[in-house]
Amino acid sequence: MQYLKTQKWWKNRRGLSRRGFMGRSLGAAAFTGFWAEETIQAYQNNVKTASKPSDLKITDIRVATVVGAPMRCPLIRLDTNQGLVGWGEVRDGASATYALMLKPRLIGENPCNIDKIFRKIKQFGFHARQAGGVCGVEMALWDIAGKAYNVPVYQMLGGKFRDKVRLYCDTTESHDPKIYGERLKKRVEDRGFTFLKMDLGYDLVEKTPGCVTQPVGLTGREIAMTQHMFTGVELTDKGIGIMSDYVGQVRSVIGMEIPMAADHFGHIGVNSCIRLGKALEKHNMAWLEDMIPWQYPELWKQITDEVDIPTLTGEDIYLKEDFFKLCRMNAVDLVHPDLASSGGLLETKKIGDGCQELGHAMAMHFAGTPICFYANIHCAAATENFLALEFHSNEVPWWEDMVGGVDKPIIEKGFVKVPERPGLGIEPNEEVIKQHLMPGTQYFPPSTEWDKERSHDRLWS
Repeated sequence: MQYLKTQKWWKNRRGLSRRGFMGRSLGAAAFTGFWAEETIQAYQNNVKTASKPSDLKITDIRVATVVGAPMRCPLIRLDTNQGLVGWGEVRDGASATYALMLKPRLIGENPCNIDKIFRKIKQFGFHARQAGGVCGVEMALWDIAGKAYNVPVYQMLGGKFRDKVRLYCDTTESHDPKIYGERLKKRVEDRGFTFLKMDLGYDLVEKTPGCVTQPVGLTGREIAMTQHMFTGVELTDKGIGIMSDYVGQVRSVIGMEIPMAADHFGHIGVNSCIRLGKALEKHNMAWLEDMIPWQYPELWKQITDEVDIPTLTGEDIYLKEDFFKLCRMNAVDLVHPDLASSGGLLETKKIGDGCQELGHAMAMHFAGTPICFYANIHCAAATENFLALEFHSNEVPWWEDMVGGVDKPIIEKGFVKVPERPGLGIEPNEEVIKQHLMPGTQYFPPSTEWDKERSHDRLWS
């Protein structure tokens, strides 16, 4: 009874009973067309917001670069005329300039027009880390919009498919398989991870006679800067056998039950990738990652068709189109976007949804601070075919302290709870961030040097 009384009081107070609402609207229609101004205002009064979204404007963009979390990570702060602040992050290792150069294209825009702004600035991104500025700004826009409308970002992406997000963790490698196995096992025992990944590079065998064939005098620098198919580096049967046995010894420590993926094989040729993949089939790997560059879908298809282990790529792909091409060709089994370089939250959700229609699951690559991490959490929660999100910061003791507003510890039994606070649901901890700034840099200094930068950006005549 008290509930009904309260509801009746609320309707009377707002003047929004069905009869009152319709009467007011229809009466006003004769004078104003259809909706009366007071009706529109009454409607707005019942939408809980933290600002007046229609009047929001971006007034500034600033960056501060953190190191060791685990890599170099430029953080983005977008300011508005209503005091709402949005937080984003440029992909690990990328230059903060990729974000700052966007300032003239952002000032004065309403940050709630996320898709419009993204279409305006996406031309300034490219594959891999060159997309970091566009993606970091897109994260910050979602943070502001969520705060403005007082809802978590996942809700603005269409709602969530899960309340908690599964992580998979990488692990510091060792050439001793027993040590590596124990490190992986400790991930499971200490923090409850349910999905693992290991690095499996041919550096394990390159100094063992008879394991690797490569041109004489070829330097490590030359190999690292040359795409895999053009190095002339191939594995021998002996080398492949040793690498497969290494994985077998790791499996003997952690067991066959837990999924374990493999990455960082080195710049070896396609035939070596296929022969190594076949040798690893008996270890039931979760996937083989980035065996060759993503730009060669026909070669990827050769590997995928020959090897009975799931294949995966995508952390350096910008925008959805190349993901869809890989999936339409069945060139890989899984896609692996990095939200900080794939185009941001909405584009990554589009990637997941489109690849799902083509029968492919999506894991997500990530290495950065909790700001980008929680952008990933919202996107993963809102994408149905999501599998697991990478976590690189297990050995960074201050990583969780960089933000507040979320439950601690952040990781529980290998999962992360999806936050319910508005926006990304987090607020940076100024004190901790200042302790880990890149030497010689400041905490979100002014970016006035970009105020007068101008160019004619239109892509058509």
